[in-house]
Amino acid sequence: MELEMISSFSKEGLLIIFCIINMLNYVDRGAIASNGVNGSRVTCTESGICTGGSGIQGDFKLSYFEDGVLSSAFMVGLLVASPIFASLAKTLNPFRLIGVGLSVWTVATAGCGFSFNFWSIAIFRMLVGVGEASFISLAAPFIDDNAPAAQKTAWLSVFYMCIPTGIALGYVYGGLVGDHFSWRVAFWGEALLMVPFAILGFLIKPLKLRGFASSKTRKSAIRVQIDASEVKDNQVLEGADNLLKGSELNDDISKKHSISEGKPKVRNQFLRFWDDMKVLLCDVVYITNVLGYISYNFVIGAYSYWGPKAGYDIYHMANADLMFGAITIICGIFGTLAGGYILDRMQATISNAFKLLSGATFLGAIFCFTAFLSTKLYGFIVLFSIGELLIFATQGPVNYVCLHCVKPSMRPISMAMSTVSIHIFGDVPSSPLVGILQDHVNNWRETALILTSILFLAAGIWCIGIFVPSVDRSNEVEEDKEGSIAVGVSNRTPLLDGSQARV
Repeated sequence: MELEMISSFSKEGLLIIFCIINMLNYVDRGAIASNGVNGSRVTCTESGICTGGSGIQGDFKLSYFEDGVLSSAFMVGLLVASPIFASLAKTLNPFRLIGVGLSVWTVATAGCGFSFNFWSIAIFRMLVGVGEASFISLAAPFIDDNAPAAQKTAWLSVFYMCIPTGIALGYVYGGLVGDHFSWRVAFWGEALLMVPFAILGFLIKPLKLRGFASSKTRKSAIRVQIDASEVKDNQVLEGADNLLKGSELNDDISKKHSISEGKPKVRNQFLRFWDDMKVLLCDVVYITNVLGYISYNFVIGAYSYWGPKAGYDIYHMANADLMFGAITIICGIFGTLAGGYILDRMQATISNAFKLLSGATFLGAIFCFTAFLSTKLYGFIVLFSIGELLIFATQGPVNYVCLHCVKPSMRPISMAMSTVSIHIFGDVPSSPLVGILQDHVNNWRETALILTSILFLAAGIWCIGIFVPSVDRSNEVEEDKEGSIAVGVSNRTPLLDGSQARV
């Protein structure tokens, strides 16, 4: 069956779509961390009088550790699906893959609203990670290809601005919906909002990314090989006194065509993935960047999950969700955009990116650490806001390094493995580990100070990157491993042309 595919989106329009999908993904992260959805545990006084808990934590009687596990469970789906989607994007329509991933995300998010105990909601949270995996390896290369040369980091910053903005909106959304309706309704609302984008993934036309041959080019190359094989077969058949009739010949050619397209490619995909991984693991610039990003994300992940709860306990904020949401959304937007703008003004290079990463993170760590030492609410708000403004300035530069320290064809796998690494070693363990620390010390101020000190480690690692020799490889011309098609900088075909694609 043939379907007419949507081809009317401009480059800016597709950027907006990527941003909305990314934002919805992080709205979910913020919502599950909000007091309205996450809730509180059942508490008992020394006299034995107990008050009922609220939200997920109260309904399922979760410990802080179990509560922290829920914030990290999405990593299972992300870890498994990211390498798969990054590899398949080289040969399949990336938007079709996004449609599949977002469909799983929608079902899983709705399933969270129907969960009945810790394990049921934990399984659904694992499946949520598949949605992020389906587009994270495509969005950044697309933006890098189509942004004006002098604004590449600024465009990346617009996309990554959706992370703090989404988390902040999630705090507010979860707090309002959870308090006025139910934490289950919050998940159902998220699922409904994502449905149009899941459908759009099956309708939008394929993208042509720099570093890969287009699907039409690959099919043409395959057709040439098949035609050559057919000519050779015809000559052999003629020499054998036409022992095969025309219909038999057509059947034979059809069978060859079917076999050539239907051979299992799992082993080749795995070998290609393993070759790419070896290149990444030997790239000192990439490893330095990701190690700093892991340390940074360890702190940011714990801030996003435990921030409202810590603020409520330390400063007795009556509206901790709204307060942390407002700080995060304002500082996230201005900090992220400022980081991209400053790097572009400095001249976007890998060395300059490391300078901005280390400097902004170091200063941000000082302000955040001082904020948690403050005993006054207003002092905390001012200092923490400045700290977050500086910390979020890293989003554009850190992803610029991931995209520009590798060849064009490796950008999807570079982004995918960076995302997997910062989650599996960063915010995934940070939430339960901070929960364990808080269970032990039972003092949110001390816990927050210990956590914030890790930002100094991130600044130090990125500072090392300044002195590591680096080369911008994003414009290298390379050849497809399966043919002689040049797919480097010279292959700058428009992403959106007037032709129609078919499925």
